[in-house]
Amino acid sequence: MTPRTVRVWSWIHRWSSLVCTVFALLLCLTGLPLIFKDELGPDLGLEDVAGGAATSSLESMIARAQAARPGEVVPYLFFDRDQPIVKVPTAPSMTTDPAAFHYQVFDTRTGRQLDVPQPNEGFMYVMLRLHLDLFAGVQGTLFLGFMGLLLVVAIVSGVVLYGPFTRRLDFGVVRRGGGRHRAWLDLHNLLGIVTLAWFGVVTFTGVINTLAAPIELAWQANQLVEMSTQARPVENGDRRASIDDVLREVRAAVPGMNVMTVAFPGTPFATPSHVALFLTGSTPITSRILKPALVDASSGDVVAVRDMPWYATMLFLSQPLHFGDYGGLPLKIIWALLDIVTIVVLVSGLYLWWVKRRRRAGSASAGVVGGGR
Repeated sequence: MTPRTVRVWSWIHRWSSLVCTVFALLLCLTGLPLIFKDELGPDLGLEDVAGGAATSSLESMIARAQAARPGEVVPYLFFDRDQPIVKVPTAPSMTTDPAAFHYQVFDTRTGRQLDVPQPNEGFMYVMLRLHLDLFAGVQGTLFLGFMGLLLVVAIVSGVVLYGPFTRRLDFGVVRRGGGRHRAWLDLHNLLGIVTLAWFGVVTFTGVINTLAAPIELAWQANQLVEMSTQARPVENGDRRASIDDVLREVRAAVPGMNVMTVAFPGTPFATPSHVALFLTGSTPITSRILKPALVDASSGDVVAVRDMPWYATMLFLSQPLHFGDYGGLPLKIIWALLDIVTIVVLVSGLYLWWVKRRRRAGSASAGVVGGGR
């Protein structure tokens, strides 16, 4: 590599890193507690129930949730992947921003309401919103996606420069002589190359996750519309099928899968005449991929079941790779350690830039003083 090429790559690495480092640090710091969101979550206080199957009526839970919040509607039901609970949000309308939902949580086996904090309040919620969108909605998410792309450029340019900058050193050497700056430079290069694969995967999957909103819009505009046209809704006045019957029909149509989310008519993920249900499988991979089913809200008949398009599947598969929550607590601890090492890489990069900038400023001042004499 010629000296000019090295200078070009150095310029790319320096400025792509500097622009995104503050936001990358923010994502690393907020992502650290999110890795342990299950362990840091509230104690549900679930009772031991023989059999453990969900037997309580969802209609009853919805009625109790609405009775506790008069004048509000229930737009969704959210089931938990690991616990026998369902979150029943209420809101002023079916299109209310989820950030304004009021949640009531029920044990699906007994129907007992659980006294747990609101999931859209508290420390973990603040960490999540800072990590997802900086409390700025879709614009914040897309901005973080752009910062993620700059970080990918910084990683690639760092890999290109690693060879020329370390060709005279054995791998892993941190030189003690030559001052603090040289030691930090060696440590920055070493930790950067060691965490390269992990940091690259987490950054790239993070960029994919920022595309969630456009992917959802594309699915609503194409797949949801196609599914809803497969059968004309039954004209039956204001009658609505029981949600317990709806779940029974869907589970019979798609055996072996678990219902994770129910979107009622009028929400962005359903139609005015259909209930949309999103199911997952039971294997480590299929438990991350949603399969939508559309049900006639009046008759309770299953209208359509189909796989998500490839771009949505790519989004679902990227999420566990980003958060490292598919291998239990040992993998989460590894994810957290790599996250801490990455914070050291980012902070050391800022330190090296600041020291170099101060030296240049000092040299320039000395030149001015010398020239003035």
